[in-house]
Amino acid sequence: MAGAGVRVRLLGPVEVVVADGPQAVNGLRRRAVLATLALHAGRVVSVDRLIDVVWGDDLPATAANTLQRHVSYLRGVLGEPGSIVARQPGYLLDTGPGSTDVQAAERLLDLARRTTDPNERVAQLTAAVALWRGPPLADVAGSPWLEEQAEHLARLRLEAERALAEARLSVGEHARLVPGLERLVREHPFDEQLHAQLMLALYRDGRQGEAVATYRRLRDTLREHLGIDPSLRLRDLECAILRQDTAIAAPAPTAPAQVPVAAQLPPPVPTFTGRGAELAALDALVDRGGAVVISGTAGVGKTALAVHWAHRAAERFPDGQLYVNLRGFDPGAAATEPARALHGFLEALGVPATRMPSDRDAMVSLYRTTVAGRRLLVVLDNARDAEQVRPLLPGSPDCLAVVTSRDQLVPLVVTESAQPVPLDLLSPDEARDLLVRRLGERQVAAEPAAANDIAERCARLPIALAVVAARAATNRHFSLAAVAGELSNLDAVAGELSNLDAVAGELSDLDAFDGGDEATDVRAVFSWSCRTLSPPAARLFRLLSLHPGPDVSAPAVASLAGVAPSASGPVLTELTRANLFTEHTYGRYAFHDLLRAYAAGLADEAEPPAERAATVHRLLDHCLHTAHAADLVLHPHFSEISLAPPREGVTPERPRSKAAATAWFTAELPVLLAAVPLAARAGFEGHAWRLAWTMAGFLHRQGHWQDWLGTQRIALAAASRIGDQAGQGHAHRSLGLACSRLRRYDEADDHLRRAFDLFTVVGDDAGRAHTCLNLGQLAERQGRYQQALTHSRRALTLFRGIDNRAGQGYTLNAVGWQEALLGNYHRALESCGAALGMLREVDDVQGQADTWDSLGHAHHQLGDDRRAVACYEQALDLFTQVQDRYAEASTYANLGRSHRALADVGAARAAWRRALTILDDLGDADAEVIRVDLEQLDAAQLH
Repeated sequence: MAGAGVRVRLLGPVEVVVADGPQAVNGLRRRAVLATLALHAGRVVSVDRLIDVVWGDDLPATAANTLQRHVSYLRGVLGEPGSIVARQPGYLLDTGPGSTDVQAAERLLDLARRTTDPNERVAQLTAAVALWRGPPLADVAGSPWLEEQAEHLARLRLEAERALAEARLSVGEHARLVPGLERLVREHPFDEQLHAQLMLALYRDGRQGEAVATYRRLRDTLREHLGIDPSLRLRDLECAILRQDTAIAAPAPTAPAQVPVAAQLPPPVPTFTGRGAELAALDALVDRGGAVVISGTAGVGKTALAVHWAHRAAERFPDGQLYVNLRGFDPGAAATEPARALHGFLEALGVPATRMPSDRDAMVSLYRTTVAGRRLLVVLDNARDAEQVRPLLPGSPDCLAVVTSRDQLVPLVVTESAQPVPLDLLSPDEARDLLVRRLGERQVAAEPAAANDIAERCARLPIALAVVAARAATNRHFSLAAVAGELSNLDAVAGELSNLDAVAGELSDLDAFDGGDEATDVRAVFSWSCRTLSPPAARLFRLLSLHPGPDVSAPAVASLAGVAPSASGPVLTELTRANLFTEHTYGRYAFHDLLRAYAAGLADEAEPPAERAATVHRLLDHCLHTAHAADLVLHPHFSEISLAPPREGVTPERPRSKAAATAWFTAELPVLLAAVPLAARAGFEGHAWRLAWTMAGFLHRQGHWQDWLGTQRIALAAASRIGDQAGQGHAHRSLGLACSRLRRYDEADDHLRRAFDLFTVVGDDAGRAHTCLNLGQLAERQGRYQQALTHSRRALTLFRGIDNRAGQGYTLNAVGWQEALLGNYHRALESCGAALGMLREVDDVQGQADTWDSLGHAHHQLGDDRRAVACYEQALDLFTQVQDRYAEASTYANLGRSHRALADVGAARAAWRRALTILDDLGDADAEVIRVDLEQLDAAQLH
């Protein structure tokens, strides 16, 4: 698959957009090849079909060879050989889901059709219409098939513009709508719907005469050119306008759906000082919108500036402030993927897991749709490159994105018109002010020369000054002259640092400053500060560099060091007092990336390879055993893996409640996602696949679909590398579940069948049983109910063979449900009744709730709605206990149908209103179905 940043644009001239911006595609036939493949994105187009579309009757003898050359050229434009795949009987464009503007427009139009929030519908349709840059496929004329597609896309644009006008009228935007509708009726002089919308907009804007004149112009045009009169609907609208009918009055303003106000900014640095020119530059850009790039060398204070200014300007962005650390230059872990950042933004903006898109492009569309019309500040900290940033730009003129990076991000400045704000070293006065803020005016004023010397020895770099100031502040008996004297001993420090090549690489960007010794000074500051640490603190400082996550919890620190939690606390306090480690939120600690790089160099020098490996082993043991304990709390009856005891010195955490387990997974997720690839790289393949297995349930429930896929792919590769067939089986099964959730049914079927074969080889009947159950669920999703029932019955046989009562209970419920889908309601009651007994026996509340709902459905289909009501009420009690809100809403919907069948209209309405409230809270499209049920119920009462 091509890089995630590749986009193909068809809604205008054909072009490709890569990380550096739009790329022209030279040559009519090359554009025709690309357009044809893009209109079939993800599907194979045969060579014969491509030749026919591109050349038609004007077929050269060398068409096949020329087509190959065109494909080779297009691969170069797209940036990767794998962007166009040769697959019999032709070629396939493989740039990922949603990588064309046509797909993006269709997805937005579908979202607009399904949403029940009129303001959200306006935002989605506005985003969709904005994708058209002119006539579609404008520069590939001459191919009859492509001209047909261009006509189809032009009609799609017109449908979108009509729908947008209707949506804007529904929220009272009639005045602003008039100019656009006047343009549209000029372009489409016979279109009655557009004329009706213009008439209504003019009338609601107090322009009754113009509204009537619009009708009469259309009437005259239709009579002159087509010999017909306007439709009855349009004539009725003219009459309503003439009599000023209240039925067509402007609607009351629609309040947007209540959404949380995001407040993700980290705390400001209390000792921030200076940067007056840069703050003024940011202030001047606050109303401009778009993006700002704060760039500068490592440790120069980019994040401090961005966060300080963001807090200062927060009131100017009343709809919220988003923040993400993109970890673009983190020496200990991979950079944050845009999809992960988008997921966090969407959660903060109130998008529930049930509406979370499954691919990055859909996330980008939903993100930009959600922020449209809001005034938001978005801080994108520590960006690697422009490609990482682009999907996170809000794209709304009312929003401002502040980006920090060591890179100048010139492509953003060129193509997105981002405003550069370069950041240099502190001035001498600013460096002195920073020391004053940390040490106090009296101490600095008493030794001004020493303070100036310290500032210069620290290269006037904020991170280095902070470390030195912390040393001086915690040792008040030291004079500043003594501190400066120690820093001046560079020869001794240089000897200590002679082997730190890795650190020199990280700090090499400081060599550009005049004098040539500043980089050495910075390393000297770090070294000098570390020499003052106690041996346990110095050891912990080195070992913490091996942790892969953006931060670390106090319990994990203890396990990493191999000491009791009570022993690690004082050492952590020592590191934070020395400003070598920060407690950025309660109980969680982080490095500055320069300090992490420096600590990693010390670890390479001072810690033997065996100790570094043992540290990583302890860390992975802590993650794995705690994750497994948390997963057991969340899914107590489905633990399919066993773990070796943790190494000595590891103290796993033990969440005691579902809330505690969920909170632990939420806080540790970035760490766990980094730990899986670390384990695979470091030779702990067993930890890699087991850790991925323990995370799967949480990732599923929270809608982290791409993370689920990514971790399981690493798990599969790791288990395959060591020939662990059980691990491969578990990874294939989890990949099958993820692909099924993402509607990749063929892939899901392949993974699940491979999992079943592997579990058969290793003799894991529990694995085989679960996989059969999953195959049944997959078939059910595809509407193959008889096949689903066959798989479920086989799963039941296997669960019985190993006497797994919970598995039998869940599977009997699946059998009953699938029997009901086939119309065998009495069999469904029998199976679900047996399931309920078993699930009560093992005290599985979730399973009991699911089964009561299935029983209610079967009774309802048999016409016994009194029993159905009793079953649904039992299910609701249990779903409330396990806090499964979607299932609760679904059961309320079913309960309402049974009440309606019993002619209890009041109870039906009450149940459906409860369902609607929950589904609206979740943002689920099923809310529209309940709304229709309620409308039909009210209409029936009127008659």
